[in-house]
Amino acid sequence: MKALLQRVTEASVSVGNEVVGRIGQGLVVFVGIAQEDTERDANYLADKIVNLRIFADEASKFNLSALETGGEILIVSQFTLLADARKGRRPSFAEAASPEQAEVLFTLFVDRVRDTGLKVETGRFQQHMSVEIHNDGPVTIALDSKEKLA
Repeated sequence: MKALLQRVTEASVSVGNEVVGRIGQGLVVFVGIAQEDTERDANYLADKIVNLRIFADEASKFNLSALETGGEILIVSQFTLLADARKGRRPSFAEAASPEQAEVLFTLFVDRVRDTGLKVETGRFQQHMSVEIHNDGPVTIALDSKEKLA
């Protein structure tokens, strides 16, 4: 499971002309789910993301997490994070989970983040979305559940 985090001052996601999710200061999390991903991957990334210290303290050091700051989280499913562009000019998405499998794990991931008590908004699974992001810093971090330490 892959996640791309962007620290934001505000963000929103729309489907057509309808805003379906909006947050203030916090994180936008794009999530890509691979065929071999499991509940363990979803749990690992949810815990990692809410506890990642990427918010500044009084000394402007990255010492605070979303949990500590009460950051809001906007989660958007994005299968294109699984793109393999090593060959040719058209990316392959062969490693991406089927929509049915991905939706189950995406929902589980969202539920785990919500379980922390933080405000969580989402896009709409398998829909064409427009995401407006006011990146703060900018701070952008890529995470992959397969790269965790044992």
